[in-house]
Amino acid sequence: MITIPVLRWGEPYKSMDVDKVVHFATGEVLAETGRANSGLVERDMRHAQRARDILREIPIPELIKMVKKAGELYAQAELPLGDGTQTPKEFARMQSATTGLPEHMCEFNMKKNQFVLDNMERILDSLTRGLDLEILSRGYGIEKRGHPPEDVPVSFQAQTPVLGMVLPSNSPGVHTLWLPIIPMQIGLVLKPGPQEPWTPYRMTQAFYEAGIPKQAIAIYPGLGDVGAAVLNSCPRSLIFGGTATVEQYKGNPRVQAHGPGFSKILIGDDQVDHWEKYVDIIADSVLLNSGRGCINCSGIWMSRNGRKLAEAVAEKIGPVEPLPPEDPKAALAAFTVPGMADNISKAIDDDLKENGVHDMTARFGNRLVKKERCDYLRPTVIYCESPEPAIAKKEYMFPFCTVVECPQEQMIERIGPTLVCTLISEDKKLQRAAADATHIDRLNIGPIPTIQLNWLQPHEGNIVDFLFRARAFQFDKNMIKI
Repeated sequence: MITIPVLRWGEPYKSMDVDKVVHFATGEVLAETGRANSGLVERDMRHAQRARDILREIPIPELIKMVKKAGELYAQAELPLGDGTQTPKEFARMQSATTGLPEHMCEFNMKKNQFVLDNMERILDSLTRGLDLEILSRGYGIEKRGHPPEDVPVSFQAQTPVLGMVLPSNSPGVHTLWLPIIPMQIGLVLKPGPQEPWTPYRMTQAFYEAGIPKQAIAIYPGLGDVGAAVLNSCPRSLIFGGTATVEQYKGNPRVQAHGPGFSKILIGDDQVDHWEKYVDIIADSVLLNSGRGCINCSGIWMSRNGRKLAEAVAEKIGPVEPLPPEDPKAALAAFTVPGMADNISKAIDDDLKENGVHDMTARFGNRLVKKERCDYLRPTVIYCESPEPAIAKKEYMFPFCTVVECPQEQMIERIGPTLVCTLISEDKKLQRAAADATHIDRLNIGPIPTIQLNWLQPHEGNIVDFLFRARAFQFDKNMIKI
């Protein structure tokens, strides 16, 4: 068993209290993590400025090279972990054992994280819209603008020396959101999810081995008070949670809350009679990564043929059954928190009592599959005759979707908040309405799976805009040289 300490700006700290990280299926204790407390976080945040100061001593191009090397180490090397070490295979196995995600999905997420680190220069160029990165480091600079081009002073001011992260346990894929932070010379304060300490610690060790200063990163495992302390102490933070979490921090400029995606696929009237062509991309959008991502599709909206499409998607994913996490064909993740799967299944059954709501996957067997120490939920496809039933706008962290019939002219207005929207239509008016919809964050036009990301575009809000503020800047050439 490995003992994993609190990391206070790179320095291991042995706490009095520890939390056990256990195998979801066997109950075996895989690790003990030190338990931080709110007071410890608040004291350490007095030194947060040092994290930015030490990173600014390293030019951003050098940091980009370092994180690229870190990506190789993360994916390929045996790295320190607490009082032991961990190989990539052990990492995927341990992550699977505590989160319930199949091992091959954990390995895929490792490749995804490495891809982001390997392409950091291109990603930062996209996120900053081609800004000279030295301007982020120095705070000001010159850009060429206009016709003919003229020198224009520009300034970007960092709003925080560090970014706080209150991380979840359910989907290791969210870590791609914080990987660009260090290259922007902003420090990291990480509060890991209780079942997923593996990625923050392994990535941190890879950063250290690649040359990133240890004083730039702090990791505080612990209970809810630690997450609250991170949010209260860091001028900018990200948190992941449900709708209640998003509502709690709505309008708070210090906190960017990432909640359910409610991602959807809309089929226009010009394509709705050709629905058979889109069954595969819909099934993939619902099922891949065990439906745990905010970019997984949870709703398909169309004006007609909804029952037929729902039946076809159900045929594709309804027969999928739980398999052991080490099985390369495993498509479903386990629910490791007692009672969670029961509550979700009961909520769906309650919603099925409404008129016009039909479970198209019921014929493939029981939705809830109970094991000795964990539970599974099998894929569920619900057909709604209209947008009125409550279930039409719900989302759950397993392969679940509703197929909703709705007139095309009402579709954009009624779908509600949507992280990723795939619009399958050549109708210019509908395309324009989708492009103008402020409740759609990421728009795909054409048969593109909702889970297909372009890393050169912001996933959910631009992290550069969150961390830096553009401001007016003028200078006298006799006083400052640019």
